[in-house]
Amino acid sequence: MKIEKKIRKTNDTSVYELDGKPPLREAIPLGMQHILAMFVGNVTVPIIIAGLLGFDVAQKTMLIQYAMFVAGIVTMIQLYPIGRIGAKLPIVMGTSFGFLPTCIAIGKSFGLAGILGAQFVGGFFCGILGLFLKPLRKFFPPLVTGTVLLTIGLSLLPTGITAMAGGAGAADFGSFTNLFIAFVVLITVVYFRQFTKGFSSMAAILIGIIVGYIVALAFGKVSFDAVAQAGWFSLPKPLVFGMTFHWEAIAAMLIMYIVTTVETVGDISGITMGGAGREATDRELSGGIISNGLGSSFAAIFGALPNTSYSQNVGLISLTGVMSRFVVALGASFLIIAGLFPKLGALVTTIPQSVLGGATIVMFSMIAVTGIALISKSELNQRNLLTVGLALALGLGVTSVPNALQHFPESVRLIFGGSGIVIACIVALVLNIILPQELGKSLFGKHEQQEGAKANN
Repeated sequence: MKIEKKIRKTNDTSVYELDGKPPLREAIPLGMQHILAMFVGNVTVPIIIAGLLGFDVAQKTMLIQYAMFVAGIVTMIQLYPIGRIGAKLPIVMGTSFGFLPTCIAIGKSFGLAGILGAQFVGGFFCGILGLFLKPLRKFFPPLVTGTVLLTIGLSLLPTGITAMAGGAGAADFGSFTNLFIAFVVLITVVYFRQFTKGFSSMAAILIGIIVGYIVALAFGKVSFDAVAQAGWFSLPKPLVFGMTFHWEAIAAMLIMYIVTTVETVGDISGITMGGAGREATDRELSGGIISNGLGSSFAAIFGALPNTSYSQNVGLISLTGVMSRFVVALGASFLIIAGLFPKLGALVTTIPQSVLGGATIVMFSMIAVTGIALISKSELNQRNLLTVGLALALGLGVTSVPNALQHFPESVRLIFGGSGIVIACIVALVLNIILPQELGKSLFGKHEQQEGAKANN
């Protein structure tokens, strides 16, 4: 009995268990590590939309505040489901970059109210997709989800490199200083992850960001102007930006919710594979997608843009193996608090892009290799290799050469030219369905297999 009690206590406090509740001295910094990984991405989209629509400083601050508040709330629901809403996994939610081209197009025609109206309807559509995911699950074997996850990881690498160089639009983009800071972070992360044990290994990303921030301060790369301008306290107000409904805006948004459903399947599969060494269950996938959709409808009410699971946090879990929902809940609590106290959120935005780039490039690489691990669960025959190869070639290839679609309507270019994930997913799905399993041939012929068997003997 004493032994069983001891084992139970160890499991209850393990950071590697979903229900583990480690001591606060470990949980708080590990939770902050998740938030630092996604924070800038979460606030960048509303900043871009605010600039496009000509919002003043007060309106821009409000959009940033609401983005943080909503991300924290929706993350909590993913961690601790309400009925069927939520995956009960350490999923971090935030404003989606994937929706940005569509939001820009809608915003130019119908303003923020038009974006929010289309988003509100689209979120319910995404929730319905989640309800019927179980009969569709057979179309998402490890071969397909692994290909999607690999595409996500590879497509994010340019974002990581851009951040390492100082961030898009930076006056000193690609400078020696930016790259030096980024590599200091990268080397620090690798060192603490691979050459230390215990907490310092798990918190390698956070340690790398702290070291990089100190170096950036020494180089004069940190500005506290945003902190000085931010307010002390503010409660989010529903429907402050209003909603309008336009069928063409809604149609474009519905297509994007199909895309984000595919991405979410890949992210959830990456979390369970990278953190627990298993495939995601039907319940986890369904709950995650339902929360993804209804969370975005909730976001629209509070003036926040579409939310989705954050792939960089999938990479963080694959890197550290930390699956504790309690850890991520502490990070989500910080997001909610930052949404109520703008100065706190503004403090995190002072972290230079080069610092975040050095950390995120490690996480993005882990997403890609987790996808490879999923693909390897399928037999590596000619059929499966052709499926993966063509999906990657067309998905990433068209994204690299967007002018290849210049004669197509703008709506088609926005959907297929801006996200290689869409094309890669469609190709992998279609080929996995139409290519007969019995036609799969081993990578090695019969003669080579026999020779290999002789060598082993």
